[in-house]
Amino acid sequence: MGKQEGFVLRALEERDVRFVRLWFTDVLGFLKSVAIAPAELEGAFSEGIGFDGSAIEGFARVYEADMLAKPDPSTFQILPWRGGNDGPATARMFCDIEMPDGSPSYADPRYVLKRNLSRAAEKGFTFYTHPEIEFYLFKDTPEPGVEPVPVDRSGFFDHTAQSYGSDFRREAITMLEAMGISVEFSHHEGGPGQQEIDLRYADALSTADNIMTFRTVVREVALSQGIWATFMPKPFTTHPGSGMHTHVSLFEGDRNAFFQAGAEYQLSATGRQFLAGILHHAGEITAVTNQWVNSYKRLMGGGEAPSYICWGHNNRSAMVRVPMYKPNKGQSARIELRTIDSATNPYLAFAVILAAGMKGIEEGYELPREAEDDVWSLTDRERRALGIDPLPMNLRDAIGIAENSELLAETLGEHVFDFFLRNKRAEWDEYRGQVSAFERDRMLPVL
Repeated sequence: MGKQEGFVLRALEERDVRFVRLWFTDVLGFLKSVAIAPAELEGAFSEGIGFDGSAIEGFARVYEADMLAKPDPSTFQILPWRGGNDGPATARMFCDIEMPDGSPSYADPRYVLKRNLSRAAEKGFTFYTHPEIEFYLFKDTPEPGVEPVPVDRSGFFDHTAQSYGSDFRREAITMLEAMGISVEFSHHEGGPGQQEIDLRYADALSTADNIMTFRTVVREVALSQGIWATFMPKPFTTHPGSGMHTHVSLFEGDRNAFFQAGAEYQLSATGRQFLAGILHHAGEITAVTNQWVNSYKRLMGGGEAPSYICWGHNNRSAMVRVPMYKPNKGQSARIELRTIDSATNPYLAFAVILAAGMKGIEEGYELPREAEDDVWSLTDRERRALGIDPLPMNLRDAIGIAENSELLAETLGEHVFDFFLRNKRAEWDEYRGQVSAFERDRMLPVL
């Protein structure tokens, strides 16, 4: 048994941990959890905990159902909302999913990301990400057919006395940091009841784990305060959607591979090729970074959500932005992807972003011309003249592009690729058959 496993077993005794929750994620990005007693943990480290994979979305077919959840001791944390100073504690660890023979499960999103990180590591690169996570807070649990009521009417960066949002953010951040998740910024966003909390830069696997923990913490804190948190990309027609603008960079050892002193925007040839890769494969990866029918209401809704495949410097209508360079901070050179939304599966999203960028490096893609204008204000003809193509306009279009993507099939693996797209097609078919409030409001009075 290794040092990390030994540390965890000692911590269970010292912290009076009575339950250990083993967490993993299904193909769609929903968190799964199984609780075990501390006495079972040593066996879980060595052999894993068996479960029926066919019961989990996208994990296995009935005839290959047996799976093992193997806890990753480096992710051990006490859950601050379970137990406390006056009672036994509950801890959690993320798991890697294995087949009965000990080989990695091809259906485990965490493994999909780890496999792609390993490919980048073979080229000498480590992938770092920094997400800015937006979400809404509502006064009550949502009810079907009833528009939810935001907890406030504040706007971007507003400071309001006795604000639900500031009390909420303070408690959520305290809880996140108790779990070892560093928060860089937090503030009120542009929509009523809309919040943003930015996690500190970390390697992509840690960040993906942190995002899954973040969503759980946010929902737990909201419920404890009698309110409701949602990461739905576009809950309101007239208010901004919730994105997860993600800053990314590659490091070679301790050196930021995106930084080159004296280059335009101090962005290196490697950084430019990585950016070109994301733009070149943008349509293919959109079904993963924006996987819900509602995701496209945000992308097509204007504001700061991108609808077109282009890049710019401090151009917030662009799909990818190259942030302003900070003098003497070469390590902070990065690019910001603005399409991705807060409801994505972070393991799969980071995997496809990395794969697209790495393809740009491997193939030496040329970066197209920068979009200097507000892309939203241009006409279709002007955008065509500039070579700016639109992103997929709905989930059906995104699926159609993704189905023919060799990059996506290779990145996700055959099983995840097949299940994910089958599930998305079913979601689209169900959605397009629904009669909406828009249709009833517009047509019942006149038809």
